[in-house]
Amino acid sequence: MSMLPLSCSMDLQPSSAAACQREMVQLLKEVHGNGYTPRNTFRPDAKLPFMDSLLSNPHSSPGQIRFCNYLKANILLELGEEKKAIRLLEPLVKSRYKDDTQILKTLAMAYLRLGERSNCVTNHASESCILPISGLGVHSDMDGSRKAIESYQALLTADPSDLESRWLLNIAYMTMGDYPDKVPANFLIPGMQGDTTHRVRPFEDIAGDLKLEVKNMAGGSITDDFDNDGNLDLITSGWGTTDALHYFHNSGDGKFEDWSQKMQLMGITGGLNIMQTDYNNDGLKDIFVLRGAWRGAFGHDPNSLLKNNGDGSFTDVTTASGLLSFHPTQTATWNDFNNDGWLDVYIGNESVVGNLSEMHPNELYINNQDGTFREIASKAFVNHMGFVKGVTSGDYNNDGWQDLFLSTMDGQRRLFRNQGLKDGEVSFVDATVVAGLSNETNRTFPTWFWDYDNDGWLDIFVCDYTFDRSLAHYAAAEKLGIPAGADDKMLLYHNNGDGTFTNVSKQVGLTATVFGMGANFGDIDNDGYLDMYLGSGNPLYQSLVPNKMFKNLGGKAFADVTTSARVGHLQKGHGVSFADMDNDGDQDIYIEMGGAYPGDAYQNSFFLNPGQNTNNWISIDLEGSKSNRLAIGSRIKVTFRENGVTRHVFRDVNSGGSFGASPVRQQIGIGQATVVDAIEITWSGSNAVQKFQNVMPGQNVHITEGGELTTRKLKVINWTLPNRLCIPGAFPLSAMDSVARQ
Repeated sequence: MSMLPLSCSMDLQPSSAAACQREMVQLLKEVHGNGYTPRNTFRPDAKLPFMDSLLSNPHSSPGQIRFCNYLKANILLELGEEKKAIRLLEPLVKSRYKDDTQILKTLAMAYLRLGERSNCVTNHASESCILPISGLGVHSDMDGSRKAIESYQALLTADPSDLESRWLLNIAYMTMGDYPDKVPANFLIPGMQGDTTHRVRPFEDIAGDLKLEVKNMAGGSITDDFDNDGNLDLITSGWGTTDALHYFHNSGDGKFEDWSQKMQLMGITGGLNIMQTDYNNDGLKDIFVLRGAWRGAFGHDPNSLLKNNGDGSFTDVTTASGLLSFHPTQTATWNDFNNDGWLDVYIGNESVVGNLSEMHPNELYINNQDGTFREIASKAFVNHMGFVKGVTSGDYNNDGWQDLFLSTMDGQRRLFRNQGLKDGEVSFVDATVVAGLSNETNRTFPTWFWDYDNDGWLDIFVCDYTFDRSLAHYAAAEKLGIPAGADDKMLLYHNNGDGTFTNVSKQVGLTATVFGMGANFGDIDNDGYLDMYLGSGNPLYQSLVPNKMFKNLGGKAFADVTTSARVGHLQKGHGVSFADMDNDGDQDIYIEMGGAYPGDAYQNSFFLNPGQNTNNWISIDLEGSKSNRLAIGSRIKVTFRENGVTRHVFRDVNSGGSFGASPVRQQIGIGQATVVDAIEITWSGSNAVQKFQNVMPGQNVHITEGGELTTRKLKVINWTLPNRLCIPGAFPLSAMDSVARQ
């Protein structure tokens, strides 16, 4: 990497900040250039000329040429060049079919991908690629699906136990509107329409109408108010080293404007995950960009801290703040770990066990309260080294200190209990075994702390990511009742209130196959219980499985409502944000789509919540004074009476899951209650308690630590868009359910 120019220093002067921004832009250009090698798995643009050089070798044997053409076809698929791949694969299939089914599988996938590109990408519609495929999702150009079906039926005739091909065959029939009637009986997978036992009103993808359908590879998302006008803005990122950050300003009148250039974000590229923070306590939300994940030796990328200047622009202050480092990561958590009223950051990096050159200890940066940080992970005993895919923070034992939980691909999870200050610095102890969290050894990905049952104690959710083949295989096995893979597909650890946790996944019905990546939680129906939406997938194109939504049934169980909610998108799901983007009192969902290769880029989705019922809500925006300004880590307790029963709802102030960021502002459902009896705030850091009584629902309230409760009127946006399928509230629930069942 480049040496830091003399003009980029930590003196925090405007000239130095501008120099540091220029340096970051240059560093990111170097990252892109350094990754241009055929050894980089995720750079097919570099692999293609290398393969062409092998094919041009006059000494290559016919067998070598055939093999190289097969490899080249796979590279072309990674680049999104399906037609070129097909032209290479068809002659290979004719000459090698009896000897190599893998070539036929690749050809079948090429045709299926061609169908997706012709219909779901090029002629994108609001229902494209949503399982069960129906309506506008059915392909108008069916040629790709027809030819894919021919290949998959040949594969299944030769090997009826091929579950991957069976799943994809049924998907292909569905894209033509021919599932289940025309699927050969011996290849049919029943029940792919999904379970509608527990129904919700269907969400609708309106990203295209609002021009929010950013099309890039995998990436992150943030929904929050970055200019303090009360309306929630949207920021997206893409993990491609040249993928731009996009900033969409919510004008409050139903329109989003692309302010990316205005915000001076040009040249700040890449980032598999992003999140908001307020590192300098100025009341303006900043952006933290995480880079390098999954790329190993080619992922030694810098993260970025982008300072919100308050004048409609951001400046990269990574070097000036002392946060510049070069490790592969996509996960971090901002919290006040030493209770000094300033946000610190813990970063989970990706180490490859057994490879000394790829050992990347996790980092803990403590805020110096002057715009800079100091790194103390080793001193604080949290310099864990593992392939960390998710970190989250919260006070699980209610002692007033923020703790850490790590999710890894090494088969182990880690809970670090915050012991408070030792010799002037915060210190942690590994509480994993004592807490009862060391029993399972499967690989895991997204994670978060939440109080799913409203008992006042933070529980832990973490999603399994253990597989050894494409996810289509596991999806088919689940539908057919064939055992495949680990039993614990999702892990919900219930907090016992005594420092220990119990895995209650099976008891609450979280047994579905998901393979979550991006994920987050929110309350879609304002009943006061947190629901979740999980983006699924892996880099393989064959892993064409739906993202999934689970509704919380009163803190006692979870129900899969993916089908009725119409959110079972088949494309790879990454950063997820729950947010009430139209100020109508219910939470919508934005999800970053797209996969790991340029050919797997896909339009993002914005699922509009049509309104599920007449439940009430209260939106609470906290501002710390002794606590950190965003009040991250503070605890909210809302008390109300519903149908004569006193209820309590607890929320921990944060941005939600470990991959995707929701607003720090907390929107809390209160069911049919007509008044909030009490709002009680336990402020992070100061641990001061503040209480307000008899607050009317349906309001956006602002509470300052030690100050008053004030209200803010936000204009409700009623989107009347040309391509809307339905108008929220226009049909009774039974009619909406019939739409979901089609």
